[in-house]
Amino acid sequence: MSTAKQKILIVDDEPDILELIEYNLKKEGYQVFLASNGQEGINVAKKVQPDLIILDIMMPKMDGIEACRLMRAIPEFKNTFMVFLTARSEEYSEIAGFNVGADDYIAKPIKPRALVSRINAILRRNASSDEISENRLEIGDLVIDRESYLVYQSGEKVVLAKKEFELLYLLASKPGKVYTRESILKNIWEDSVVVTNRTIDVHIRKLREKLGENYVSTVKGVGYKFELS
Repeated sequence: MSTAKQKILIVDDEPDILELIEYNLKKEGYQVFLASNGQEGINVAKKVQPDLIILDIMMPKMDGIEACRLMRAIPEFKNTFMVFLTARSEEYSEIAGFNVGADDYIAKPIKPRALVSRINAILRRNASSDEISENRLEIGDLVIDRESYLVYQSGEKVVLAKKEFELLYLLASKPGKVYTRESILKNIWEDSVVVTNRTIDVHIRKLREKLGENYVSTVKGVGYKFELS
């Protein structure tokens, strides 16, 4: 995958962290831009339109959570990948990050090889989606056809209910992306009158019963994501 045209914005108030990440991402061929707080990050993002934004959570003036929330409300950043960096290990901070639209979460201290690998994988999601037709996904041994509402696993047809299919299609459209229960409800059951988190859990259980346990992973306290085994 060529990274020469892909832009990454790093937003962190620690100069050593900025330098470390910038050095390793530039080695990979990415264009790298820097900001030292959330407000500056928003300003830089508007100018350079990055493909991916790495945000520290704890920063002066404006933290990463607020910056992410504000950028997700701007149409041009609706589909921009956003990854959080933090030294905090509390579960609630991860939940807060995913709830405002984070795509991934990387803990400090940073391991350069692991970080670069993670960034490459996230950006490959976008490259892969460009190769997939709007109504048909082919991922691993699954073929998911939106026009016919049919799923084939290793060539065998799997019968899914309409909402089960739509849930699988949503998750599989961006492998590795964590979808919160709120975002799933909005995308799949937007017009329904009464739907609870329990409804999602039941549909996930039915998907696992029909396809096996290897496709949909639970992110505790947050939601679900599609992963290839």
